[in-house]
Amino acid sequence: MIKLFLWLSFLAFLVVTLLAPFTFLVPDNAESSLAKRLIAEQQSQDKERQKSRENKKTVKKVVEQPLHNVDLPDFAAIADVSTKKAQFFDFITPAIVAQNERILATRTKLEYWLEQMTLELGLTEQEEAELQILAKRYRLKKSRSNLQKVNELLVRVDIIPLPLVLVQAANESAWGTSRFSRIGLNFFGIWCYEPDCGMVPNGRNKGAKHEVAAFDSVDDAVRGYFRNINTHNAYQVFRTIRAQLRANNEPIAPEILATGLLPYSERGADYVLDITDMLRHNQRFFEDETTYFDNTTSYSE
Repeated sequence: MIKLFLWLSFLAFLVVTLLAPFTFLVPDNAESSLAKRLIAEQQSQDKERQKSRENKKTVKKVVEQPLHNVDLPDFAAIADVSTKKAQFFDFITPAIVAQNERILATRTKLEYWLEQMTLELGLTEQEEAELQILAKRYRLKKSRSNLQKVNELLVRVDIIPLPLVLVQAANESAWGTSRFSRIGLNFFGIWCYEPDCGMVPNGRNKGAKHEVAAFDSVDDAVRGYFRNINTHNAYQVFRTIRAQLRANNEPIAPEILATGLLPYSERGADYVLDITDMLRHNQRFFEDETTYFDNTTSYSE
């Protein structure tokens, strides 16, 4: 009986062993269908990858075009630091000098008008008209008398030392390499608030409407900077320091005036320290520019 059981078990094992390989075989038609599906999927993936590669080749990088016609030097391409500094200063200096000279001519006129008023000689109709234009340009209150307007204008209509303007331009524009300086000639980070008045900052907060002003020329950019410093209420301390230096017959020193630039940047005192450090470290570039912060020099129109 035992032998019969063992014999039957052996036969069962033999049958299972022989049939096992065939029980897992996929019918020919199913195997063919699966293979075709896999091949089709692979071909589809290959086509997508090819299409993606072709798109990358055909899509061109959008380059922001300048909003001016000025032949601006490629300061970013200048590897030598001293050369870059010298070329940047040389590029922007003429516009600063010209603006300071225009301001000094106007200041000379204001000083003459003040003398006339002090002598109770009054102003001519033309002088009166010019005074009102200046009062509006420098944002004086209409209610002021002519004498008050002249005195207030003498606080606002004044030079900004060339070295101070230069280092601010260098700081704000990353030595002429920033997007705003290249595209809009804005070397001073000046904002504007009219639609399409300039360039939209990439990191502008949601809901904010300000833009970074764009200028047609370097002269316009420098004029905008001077107007900002000489008229905006934020720089009243700056103008007070300058007026006090003049009243004491002391040089209008850039490093002293720099202390009035706290509102210029959100960085406040750190920004002022940066500007004064730049004045000190770049002193050799300013050795011939003392005329523009020495108020003992006589100027005429």
